[in-house]
Amino acid sequence: MAERMEYETVSVRKGEELNERKLHDFLVEHFPDLQQEKLSIKQFSAGHSNLTYLLSMGEWEGVLRRPPLGPVAPKAHDMKREFRILSEIHPLFDVTPKPYVFSEDEGIVGSPFFIMERKRGEVFDTSFPPHLNVTPEVCKKISEEMVSRMVELHSIDHTKTSLHEISKPEHFMERQVHGWINRYERAKTSEVRDVKHLTQWLIRNVPENAESTIIHYDFKLNNSMFSEDLTSMVGLFDWEMATVGDPLADLGVAMGYWIQQDDPELLKYGLGKPPVTILDGFYSRREFIEKYAEKSGRDVNHIHFYLSFAYFKLAVIVQQIYYRFKMGQTSDARFSGFDRFAESLITLGNQAAFNSREQI
Repeated sequence: MAERMEYETVSVRKGEELNERKLHDFLVEHFPDLQQEKLSIKQFSAGHSNLTYLLSMGEWEGVLRRPPLGPVAPKAHDMKREFRILSEIHPLFDVTPKPYVFSEDEGIVGSPFFIMERKRGEVFDTSFPPHLNVTPEVCKKISEEMVSRMVELHSIDHTKTSLHEISKPEHFMERQVHGWINRYERAKTSEVRDVKHLTQWLIRNVPENAESTIIHYDFKLNNSMFSEDLTSMVGLFDWEMATVGDPLADLGVAMGYWIQQDDPELLKYGLGKPPVTILDGFYSRREFIEKYAEKSGRDVNHIHFYLSFAYFKLAVIVQQIYYRFKMGQTSDARFSGFDRFAESLITLGNQAAFNSREQI
């Protein structure tokens, strides 16, 4: 059998190194049992936003998260907030990594950061590890588990946490629409056709926000980790956008990432190879949405608004990354074509705006 694959780790990328001596001293201070152990640092290769590292000292392992290099968008990449979210949700939702320690001391790794547990399991994005026997039935089971875990998260009583202190659920979608439009304006590098048409439609069609739940807001397959037999989710990562808000916004964002075989090429290949969700057995977006409605009991008749907004929100995130690349704040060549991908997502947002639920 081939070696079991998890989140792929690589040697730390040039320019993204951590101060090994200072980090070692910090870890020994907080984990005294590691006093005699040597620190090994690897970097997780996935992701386009926060930098994530695997720390190993003897038998102990932890995961360090810090913001990307260079200036970042206001309120983005807030390590203290993400650490607090993990602290509140971990006791209530078992796939959430356990947070260990947070530090605002920028003298250690160059920014605020936190360390959390390292979970083990199977992670996949554009392909499955070769040792896994993946059938259409397995793909269907993965889809079912994704829906069930989202419904479970949305069923947690957020009043049992203190997340209301860092969230504003009232008028959530209205603020989201205006906030992401403002973010786009700050990050744009050229005039893109149809942006104004989409943003005005979103402003005019904000739904009533009748319910608020804990939402992950970046709920996608490659942020998830599954058991070795692929029957259950064992980890859910990247909680930086989590908040208390409209659960259908969470569903919409998830569907913005949930690619299916008959999608346009620009959507399937915008981030490189298409994800495994294009394979036989995976739910279509419509099937996912209908299963969510069935399990949660929520009305999803206006889901086309949430999907349209999800494409726009993703376009803004992509554009923010491209802005950092164009301004020379990062030299990562993966980002060189993100301006074209952002424009493609604007187009998809406009298309989704005029699609009914049946056409999604």
